[in-house]
Amino acid sequence: MKYEAARRQVLDALRKAVDCGLIHGTSGNIAVRDFEENVIVISPSARPYDTMTAEEIAIVTLDGEWIDGPYKPSSETLMHTAVFRARGDVGATVHVHGLFSTVMAMQGEELPPSTPPQAELAPIRVVPFAPPGSEELARAVVETLGDGRALLMRNHGSFCCGRDIDAALSAAVYTEEAAQTAYYATLLGSFRPLDAQQIAAVKEAMAQYGAV
Repeated sequence: MKYEAARRQVLDALRKAVDCGLIHGTSGNIAVRDFEENVIVISPSARPYDTMTAEEIAIVTLDGEWIDGPYKPSSETLMHTAVFRARGDVGATVHVHGLFSTVMAMQGEELPPSTPPQAELAPIRVVPFAPPGSEELARAVVETLGDGRALLMRNHGSFCCGRDIDAALSAAVYTEEAAQTAYYATLLGSFRPLDAQQIAAVKEAMAQYGAV
């Protein structure tokens, strides 16, 4: 099987996202860049993840051309490939429809972090709603993400990236946690997010020690 290692990475990540409650049904999509072959390995469209095999994972070029796999690539291929083209440092991308990320994105406001792991992802900005799979959405994601790792998509969930699939999936998990923390703390009237100085200190510690 061609691109076997990357295909298995995508499949494993999809199943982890399901286990974390970030993906329901066939929603969400995950992609990994094969740096050696310069292709993108991405989840197929409308296929159930619980019965999916590695052979079903689609392969596209950096421009989104479908070149391998029995099923069409994700309907969000334009968005994923646009980020890969814009960011040579990105090795994996994760788009999920987490409940709290979706809810908090409806406010249209940047999501502030409230714990050290969340601070690494700041700023988590919001992309205005655009039709799924559209060039408009792909452009907005690239522009809003900039050199960051995570963003919210209004009425649509979250989009995260990283140097590899572990980093990208971790960003998706902590983005959802940030949204959940903000939601409940706001309900309690006790939301006290980290300020800019605290976020900078956490990022400095992460750069030095690799974890907090």
